[in-house]
Amino acid sequence: MNDAKTDKQLRLYVGLVASGGAVCLLWAAATAPAVAPGKLFYLAALTVIIAAASGPLIELRVRSDHRSFSSTSGSILIAVATVPLPWVIICTAIGVLASKMFVRDPMKIVFNVAKDTAAATAAVATAYAIGVRPTAALTLEVDDLPLLALGLTLAAVAYAVVDDLLGHTVVAMATRTSWRQSFSRNWDVVATVRLANVGLALLVALVIDLEQLLIVAMIPAVLALQFATKNRIRQRADQEAWQRLASSTDRLNVTELTSVLTAAVTRAPELFSADEAEIELSDTDPPRLIRGSAGGLVYEGRLATAPLRDSPAIEAQLAGPDTEAVGTLRLRFRKPVKLSDSERYKLQTFASSLYTAIRNARAYAELKRINAENAYAAAHDPLTGLANRRELLEQAAEVFKARAADGLCAMLLIDLNHFKEVNDTLGHGAGDQVLREVAKRLEDSAQPGDLVARLGGDEFAVLFTGLPTPAVAAHRAETMLADLERNIEVDGMQLTVEAAGGIAMAPASGGVQELMRRADVAMYQAKRSGQRTATYLHARDTADIGRLMLGGQLSRAVAEHEFVVDFQPIVDLGSGEVVSAEALARWHHPEHGSLSPMQFLETVERSGQLPAFADAVLEQSLTAYGMWREAGFDLPVAVNVSPRSLLDATFPNAVLARLAAHGVKADRLVLELAETLTLSQLEVVDRALSELRDAGVRLALDDFGTGVSSLSVLSRLPVHQLKIDREFVTAVETSSEAAAVIRSTVDLARSLHLTVIAEGVESEPQRHALWELGCVAGQGHLFSRPMRSGRMLAALQRGSGGRPGALASALHTAGSVVRMPHRRSPGHGRSSLPHLPA
Repeated sequence: MNDAKTDKQLRLYVGLVASGGAVCLLWAAATAPAVAPGKLFYLAALTVIIAAASGPLIELRVRSDHRSFSSTSGSILIAVATVPLPWVIICTAIGVLASKMFVRDPMKIVFNVAKDTAAATAAVATAYAIGVRPTAALTLEVDDLPLLALGLTLAAVAYAVVDDLLGHTVVAMATRTSWRQSFSRNWDVVATVRLANVGLALLVALVIDLEQLLIVAMIPAVLALQFATKNRIRQRADQEAWQRLASSTDRLNVTELTSVLTAAVTRAPELFSADEAEIELSDTDPPRLIRGSAGGLVYEGRLATAPLRDSPAIEAQLAGPDTEAVGTLRLRFRKPVKLSDSERYKLQTFASSLYTAIRNARAYAELKRINAENAYAAAHDPLTGLANRRELLEQAAEVFKARAADGLCAMLLIDLNHFKEVNDTLGHGAGDQVLREVAKRLEDSAQPGDLVARLGGDEFAVLFTGLPTPAVAAHRAETMLADLERNIEVDGMQLTVEAAGGIAMAPASGGVQELMRRADVAMYQAKRSGQRTATYLHARDTADIGRLMLGGQLSRAVAEHEFVVDFQPIVDLGSGEVVSAEALARWHHPEHGSLSPMQFLETVERSGQLPAFADAVLEQSLTAYGMWREAGFDLPVAVNVSPRSLLDATFPNAVLARLAAHGVKADRLVLELAETLTLSQLEVVDRALSELRDAGVRLALDDFGTGVSSLSVLSRLPVHQLKIDREFVTAVETSSEAAAVIRSTVDLARSLHLTVIAEGVESEPQRHALWELGCVAGQGHLFSRPMRSGRMLAALQRGSGGRPGALASALHTAGSVVRMPHRRSPGHGRSSLPHLPA
C-alpha cells in the first residue's frame, strides 16, 4: 500500500518537473536566434561536451535505487558563456537526452532531461541578468573579466539550487526519507565538483573566445578531466565506505549479545543502503530473529512469530572459516538489487565481524555465568543454599563497620541436638532433608537484614542486625529455635528437631572471630544447662578468665625477663648449611611453665605491654646475631611482628635504634608478617613498612597460602621472602594439591625475585620433594628444634659431616650445583635472601 502510494506521488512529481522542462524547451525553440551554418559545428561540439559531462562521476546506492552525481553544470556554464540563452537550453536538453538513452527506466530519462533543462534555464537567466549575453555570432561580448566570473558563479549557484531542489526531492520521495538526509549525503563531494566547474568554464570560455575551433580540443579534455575526477571521487567514496564499515564493526565490539545484534541491524541498512536488515540465529532453540532499520529496532523475538517479509533480500552466512554458521544476515530492499563486487566483499567483511562479535559476546556471557556460579558457590552452602562461613564472616565484617549508625548486631550460633542419630538410623539422604527443612525455617523466621548461614554439618548461624536492644536478640533467637521444634516429615515419618543456640552481642574489640567464639561459648552453655538458648556472659567465659590472670602478670614478666627467645635454624635444602635463624619467643611462667605465643600473645597485645615485649625479643635476637657473627657465622635473624606493633608510630624508629645500638646492618634483620594479620590493617601498616623497608630491613610473609587473599597482599607488601605454611609441607609427599601449591608459590616467587622458605620440614623425603619443586630453604625438626642462641652456636661449630655451619648432609656432590651471583630486584628494593641460592 505504501509503495503504491509512493509510486503514484513519484509519477505526479516527475510529470510536474517534465512539464516545467518542456515549457522551458518550447520557449527556447521558439525564441532561439538563427546561427550561421558555420557555427552549427560549434553547437554540435558543445552538445557532445554536455552529453559527456552528463555521465555520472559517482553512482551511490540509495535504498534500492542508485543516485548519480555528474559534472553537467561545468559544460552548461561553458554554453552560458559562449552561446545565446535559448541555445543553451536546447543543447542541454539534447546532450542530456543523448547521455541517458541507455537508461532502462523511461521515467528516469524524462526526469533527468527535464531537471537539467530547468536547471540550465535558471543558470542562463541568472547570467543574462548579470550581463553575460553571448550573441548569435557565438561571441562573448564582455570585456570585464570579473563580471564574467561573477556571472558564471551566480549561474552555477542557480543551477545547483534547481538541480538539488528537484533531484533530492525525488530521492527523498523514492526512499521515504527526509530531503535534508538526501542532501547531506556527499554534499561536500558535489560542492567541490561544482566549484571546480566554475573555474573550468571560465578558462574554456576565454580560450574559445580566441578560437572557436578549439572547442573540438575541449571534447577529449573534458572526457579526460571527467575520467580523472571520477577516479578521485570514487577513491574517496570507497575510502569513506570502508571508514563507515570500520566504524560499524567497531560498534559491534560490545560484550552483551543483544547490543551486538541491535547495533548490527541498525547500522547495516545505512551502510549498504538497505531498507531493513535482519539477523536469524539458527543455532538457538527456538531460532531467534532480530530485525531493524536505520531508525532503530523493528522486531526481536522468536523466528516463528516474526512478521513476514516478502521483499527482495541479499544474504550472508554468519560463519567462520572452519565452523558451522550460527545464523544468517539479510539485507532487505524495496526492489531487486545486485551488489557490486566491492559491496559484496564489504558485506562479507561485515558478516565476518558480526560472527566474531556474536561468538565473543556468547563467550563473555558464558564466562560471566560461570563466574556468577562460582561466586555464588563460593559464598553459599550447596545443600541448603544458605550463606556459608566465608560469606557470613565477610558480611559480618561489613556490618561491624556500619554498626554505629545501624544499631546493634548479634550472632546466634545453632547446633542441632542428636542429629547424628538421624544419619545413622535413616541415612544421609534423610539427614539432608532435615537440614534443608531447618534452613528453610530459619530463613522464614529471619527478619529483613538478617543473614542465615550454614557453617557445616548440623551447625547454623544467624547474624542479627539493626537491633534496638540486646533483649531483642534473645527474643528472636527463642522464636527461631521454637519454630525448629515443629515436626518434620521425612519419608512418611514425623521427626522432632531440637537445637541449642548461643547468642553473643558484637564485642567492642576482637572482630567477627571473637563474636563467633563468644556465640560458641554461649551455645555450649545452653547445651550443658539443657536450655534452648543462652546469652554470652563474660564472667562465665573461662578463656577470658585465664587471659585476665595472665594479663595481670605481664608487668612482672617483662621486669623479671621471663620472656626468652629460642632460635630455629633455616637451612639450605641442597647443601644442608644454615643460612639464617628464626627467633621464637617463649614465656617461662613460674606456675604454668613454658608458654607459646599462641597462649599469651593476644593478652600481651591487649595489655599495653606490647612495646616492651617486642623490644625484649628484638634485643635478645640482635644479641644472638652479634655472638654468631663474632664466631664467624653471619646469619640474618628473623623476628615475628605483631600487627599491633605496626600500628604504633614509634615502632620503626625503635627497631632502627636497636639495630644502631648493636651495630647490626639493617639487612641482617628480617621481620616476619603473618599473611592474615596484614589484611585487616593493610592501609595503616603501609607507612610503617615503608620506613623499615627504606632503611634496609627485610620483610617476610609468613604462612603464605593460608590467607584469603595472598596475591592481593603481595601486590601491596614489598616483601623479600615467602614462607610456605607447614600444612602444605606435611602433605607434599601424599597430596598432589599440596605439591601444586608449593610449585606455584615457587614459580610466583621466582618471577618476583623472592626467596621461598618451607616451614615444618620433618623428614628427608619431604626435603627431597621440596628441593625437586624448586624450594631452596627450609626449617623444621629434621634439621633442629628451636634452641637457645648459645646451643645453636655450638651446633653450628660442630656442624654435620665435618662441615661447620651445616646441620644436614648435602643432597648433591660438591661441584654439581653452580651457584649464580645474587641479583638485586628492580622494584621495591627486593633482593634474594643473603646466603641463599638465587
